[in-house]
Amino acid sequence: MKNSFFSALIATIALLGMSFTFADGTSTTLNIDTQNSVIYWKGYKVTGEHAGVINIKNGNLAFDKGVLTGGSFDIDMNTITCTDMTGEYADKLVGHLKSDDFFGVATYPTSKFVITKVVSRGKPGEYKIIGNLTIKNKTKEIKFDANVKESGANYVAEAAIKIDRTDFDVRYGSGSFFDSLGDKTIYDEFDLNVKVVTKK
Repeated sequence: MKNSFFSALIATIALLGMSFTFADGTSTTLNIDTQNSVIYWKGYKVTGEHAGVINIKNGNLAFDKGVLTGGSFDIDMNTITCTDMTGEYADKLVGHLKSDDFFGVATYPTSKFVITKVVSRGKPGEYKIIGNLTIKNKTKEIKFDANVKESGANYVAEAAIKIDRTDFDVRYGSGSFFDSLGDKTIYDEFDLNVKVVTKK
């Protein structure tokens, strides 16, 4: 009976997205501080580049004796902004990125990343991360290096990730699928610089 109650309690805490530490203090799951976490994006085309920000909606990171073991987070696609332009030009770009030509935000408002494996790079806080990224309801395994540092009672994780947008059916302006685009070609790969801060 006690075991059943304890299992139910853990399940309830997990569903509520709360942090939980085992009695021996070795394992813990920390929620992401969405106010201080951010994703910087940068896309490239023949005639230049554009950059902006996307907000993390929610998520958590898991640790065992201070070593990263897993985690996940949701990305709020409605928060896409442009930082290299202002006014109507920025609004036009953001509107296009949210349209069905690109991320179809009205239909797919949330993207998601789930860590499936964490490999130590041999130095404290340095990892190779393997996980599943879902955009427009299409999931692709990605791999990248990450650095995780302690900041007081919390952690700061940072990673530079390169994504091929065509893996997620984002093909507008892609020279891989359309001919004779010339200087209107938009490159398939774009950058995501992710900063995730935990909170207790």
